[in-house]
Amino acid sequence: MTVALNHRITGEGSPLILLHGLFGSLDNLGGIARRLEDQWQIHALDERNHGSSPHTDTMDYPAMARDVVAYMDEQGLDKVSLLGHSMGGKVAMQVALQSPERVDKVIVADIAPVSYKPRHDAILEGLSTIDLTAVSSRQDADRLLAGFVEEPGVRQFLLKNLERIPREQQEEGGPVFRWRLNLPVIEACYENLAKAPEGDGPFTGPVLFLKGADSAYIQEKHREAIEGLFPEAQLRIIEGTGHWLHAEKADSFTALCRRFLNADE
Repeated sequence: MTVALNHRITGEGSPLILLHGLFGSLDNLGGIARRLEDQWQIHALDERNHGSSPHTDTMDYPAMARDVVAYMDEQGLDKVSLLGHSMGGKVAMQVALQSPERVDKVIVADIAPVSYKPRHDAILEGLSTIDLTAVSSRQDADRLLAGFVEEPGVRQFLLKNLERIPREQQEEGGPVFRWRLNLPVIEACYENLAKAPEGDGPFTGPVLFLKGADSAYIQEKHREAIEGLFPEAQLRIIEGTGHWLHAEKADSFTALCRRFLNADE
């Protein structure tokens, strides 16, 4: 069963769907959206159990890809290009493998079509452990999360998911903040999210993989998996960046996307 995804549409031109990573929301790729909306109609989506999209009891890449195709149907989009970061990159690949006739081009930011070992245990434990009744400010939440997540920048990213409960919905003695994320389901389905996208056959359209030079998410050992599923794939490396390459070198990232999307047009 698909869910109606929260979205933001900006710009004019050929449709380009943006898909964020795990623990993120459509705002994460906002800088890229603003840089590309002069030439493309940008559809930034909150994936299920993230942002302002509905919470569901299940979460895997085939279901998340169906959500995207259902969104396309609702918007009357026959064919789109896709840009996804991390988990969103796997969703983009799944859409291309599952519904190739609906996809023009794909940009995959710092993720490969492979299964990964668990990398987010500390984050999940930290977010799930925080007692929201003890949180009266974001500073409180940051201090509690610091016991699990050392990097201030990562904590800042995660705490974007913390929202203040409207006063009329607050209960006496209850929490002032709540998570927008569906943490219990994300944690229960994490194994699904670590898996590779799946498909019966390769997607033969153009695909661009963008790798942060300092990130280990795309490695030489992944070449066979990439070429097997995406025989027309090309890889570009952005120096001086890690997994957050779209934020760390937004201009370089955008220039590569623009060149790829405009090729053969």
